[in-house]
Amino acid sequence: MNYFKRSFIILCVLSINHCFAQTNTNSYPDYLQPDHAVNAVTMVMVHDVVSPPVAARYYAYTMMGAYNIVAANNKSIPQLQKFVKDYKANTTLDTITFKYDYKIAAFYSILETAKLMLPSGFMLKDDEDAFVQLLQKTNVDKTIIANSVKVGEMASKIAVGFSKTDHYSQLSALKRYTPIKDESKWYPTPPGYFEAVEPNWRTIRTMVIDSATQYKPAALIPFSKDTTSAFYAQVKAVYNISKHLTTDQLNTALFWDCNPFAITTSGHMAIGYKKISPGGHWMHIAGLVTKQAGLDFDHSTEVITLESLTLMDAFISCWEEKFTSNRIRPETYINRYMDVKWQPVLQTPPFPEYTSGHAVISNASAEILTYLLGDNFAYTDNTEIPFGSSQRDFKSFKQAAAEASMSRFYGGIHYMQSIENGNVQGQNVGKGVIAKIKKAGVMPLVK
Repeated sequence: MNYFKRSFIILCVLSINHCFAQTNTNSYPDYLQPDHAVNAVTMVMVHDVVSPPVAARYYAYTMMGAYNIVAANNKSIPQLQKFVKDYKANTTLDTITFKYDYKIAAFYSILETAKLMLPSGFMLKDDEDAFVQLLQKTNVDKTIIANSVKVGEMASKIAVGFSKTDHYSQLSALKRYTPIKDESKWYPTPPGYFEAVEPNWRTIRTMVIDSATQYKPAALIPFSKDTTSAFYAQVKAVYNISKHLTTDQLNTALFWDCNPFAITTSGHMAIGYKKISPGGHWMHIAGLVTKQAGLDFDHSTEVITLESLTLMDAFISCWEEKFTSNRIRPETYINRYMDVKWQPVLQTPPFPEYTSGHAVISNASAEILTYLLGDNFAYTDNTEIPFGSSQRDFKSFKQAAAEASMSRFYGGIHYMQSIENGNVQGQNVGKGVIAKIKKAGVMPLVK
């Protein structure tokens, strides 16, 4: 195991220091903070270079086992079958007769589910062992530990079983994507010229919203090379802002980069950098604000789970549009028709432009977190510190979402139409999720 991974385990699971310098305000032990387990899962995803939509899927299923355990022990938490599509009630966790600690079981389930699902999930065995050893050192009864681990494994088995019914396993059998020979369409971009990421993601079953097409964005501005056209004006705006970025605009672009794998070239040498995914960034935000709000274990798990489900649906909705409209990226257009040497501040991601993924998932996340924790929840986002960036302060989740959206314009990888319409699409997804969970009985946690 590499040094970075081991250091992360020590910080987050053993809690010698608080991961990401968070302050614990809850009464239950710090080592049972559910976000510690999520952070460990995130680092394995960083190791595996998991693409953004796939990462969101992993987060959703990883949290389902923990949520089910909490719901089985706290009847005020609505059960998943009340708002998750096609999810059938499973009485296994409701009929356990032996004694266990459900918080330990739920925490363990997060690690176990990810261990079973992620390509390098085996790495999480070290986290599980470290967690059990810590419980032993804190004099938790050995029988309780063993029983709790057993329940965690049972919940994970149920979550993984449900994951096998969402069509993910069928993606590899679908037709591979081939760039369309149309100058208005997306084409792979430098420096990696990677093939399109998950072109068939629209076929994945949504978690809460009705379908991938339920929240379609507004129609595209027609492609044009005419310098007087509306589309050319969109491109020109990207080009112009890149030439006059303020320090704060540049820092904003870099802070929200969240590119799982970026390449820097030097001569004939290419160096790859791994970072957290956009969904991983918002999962960390969900974890840090549950602490700041002083939520108990049950409601912290509830918030983080609902965030993960929202992320998955937002990515499905966004990817459906991306590979329907298949719009050309600013880098390709500018290099072809305006300035062959121009490069964006951020590396262009390998998938079509419309709508902006950051706009969609950030606004969907802001909607769900605002519903649960309030409209003026101020916090400091330090997610990117381990990845070489600084922290930023926000007065609300919606302010953060607006900044995340604009970061893609500053970074030179999205037109304003994609951002503006992506904002609306994300808001609609978030509101759609809220309508379903509200009907199921999920109420705001902070007034």
